[in-house]
Amino acid sequence: MSGLIYDLAIIGGGINGCSIARDAAGRGVSVFLCEQGDLGEATSSASTKLIHGGLRYLESFAFRLVREALKEREVLLRSAPHVIRPMRFVLPYRKGMRPQSMIRAGLFLYDHLGGRLLLPPTRKLDLSGDPAGQLLDDRFTVAFEYSDCTVDDARLVVLNAMDARTHGASINPGVRCVIAEREGRLWRLALESTDADERFVVMAKTLVNAAGPWVSEVLHHVIDINRRTRIRLVKGSHIVVHKLFDDDRAYVFQNPDRRIVFAIPYQGEFTLIGTTDEDFRGDPADVVPDSVEIAYLTTTISDCLRQPLYEDQIVWSYAGVRPLYDDGATKAQEATRDYVLDLDAGDGRPPLLSVFGGKITTSRRLAEQALDLLRPSLPVGKPWTAAAHLPGGSIDVDGLSDLARTLRAAYPFVDEPLAHRLVRSYGTLAPSILHGARRIEDLGPVFGADLTAAEVGYLVAEEWARTAEDVLWRRSKLGLRLTAAEVASLEDWLAERRDRSRDARVARTRA
Repeated sequence: MSGLIYDLAIIGGGINGCSIARDAAGRGVSVFLCEQGDLGEATSSASTKLIHGGLRYLESFAFRLVREALKEREVLLRSAPHVIRPMRFVLPYRKGMRPQSMIRAGLFLYDHLGGRLLLPPTRKLDLSGDPAGQLLDDRFTVAFEYSDCTVDDARLVVLNAMDARTHGASINPGVRCVIAEREGRLWRLALESTDADERFVVMAKTLVNAAGPWVSEVLHHVIDINRRTRIRLVKGSHIVVHKLFDDDRAYVFQNPDRRIVFAIPYQGEFTLIGTTDEDFRGDPADVVPDSVEIAYLTTTISDCLRQPLYEDQIVWSYAGVRPLYDDGATKAQEATRDYVLDLDAGDGRPPLLSVFGGKITTSRRLAEQALDLLRPSLPVGKPWTAAAHLPGGSIDVDGLSDLARTLRAAYPFVDEPLAHRLVRSYGTLAPSILHGARRIEDLGPVFGADLTAAEVGYLVAEEWARTAEDVLWRRSKLGLRLTAAEVASLEDWLAERRDRSRDARVARTRA
């Protein structure tokens, strides 16, 4: 890669960086993307797993953001129905909350602001006769039910990266940009591998800083630009417990502090609860939920349910740092979720575009707007992603069950739970994992749950997975099901594979 000149270099392999890479590569732009860790390793895999308009943002009159997000909700659902799925959300009501009239007005706007076509409308529930009321404290007598979508956030990042690669982009996780500096009309990026002692240089005509919570760090210490950055780091924490209810709907609980907490069916056997909003100072790589946040989530849920939730029921917790644009809001939860694109160009200098804020839901539109800003400096073609499927997503929105049946018909040894998990993760690409197998043993060792060596090999070869954590917590969520011994076995298998690959490279070099 040393000495190559790309049209566009991107620092950061989260949802924004990978979305920009995908869109640009599909327009004929030569793209180099580097990510110091795994794709989507930080903020992009630590979300509440929603593709949504943001109902509560209407309260702050963020109509443009909500409208854009609602429109994108259906665009993304069509593009990747294997990792994005419709879900109904139950908003219980009790006295002391926002007035019913305000909730009704907000939900009416939510139904109509974005041109909803695929999802059913809002309705009011009588909790005395609806199964949704069985879980709730008796103080709740009515609720409102509306539509949004859930998403496997980390897989959405990887799918964008895969599509970028299909269109010619060079995607490089495990590569850190040490220095980026202007040399005449080009950017010079000094890079190093975080897995091996390898250093190289890439030249590019334009540079995008999409480093997420490290966007200011990159500006001040990698690019060395003395430029004021208005970024507010906000920490969001989540907990996962064994499932609290059998209903396939999610709950949205309103708190007296005007924050909301979701309780979402998760991975079949669990309930995902979150999030918090706390200002954060420190290294985003070290972020973890603290005891105060965990207590806040368990207390909030306990206050709404017939049975309390205790901390010893938690099977997993995680936290992420959102790099929000600092609009001067007093409280973290009131800070804008909109994105800001800051362009530093002119006087013949190669352009630098820095990305602040944003949501997973609006990442595709962010990419389009980023390329609009860079159009004077890039051979940018027409926008194309609005009508395009992501890898594995060329099926109907409700076509997963049919796809699972087709997979089982082609591979009769695959049981129903595995078939459904494979199509929910890989869509139409699921047969790539099973290709050539005639019995389950042909897929190699089973590391735990139903994770086979064939699937792990696919993730390494096609989706840049390098470690057990990449496999178990980002490419899948099977870390919820594997024991410590099974994780260790997977780590050993991956280490042996890496050693064999390294030895093969050395042999080729010597030859």
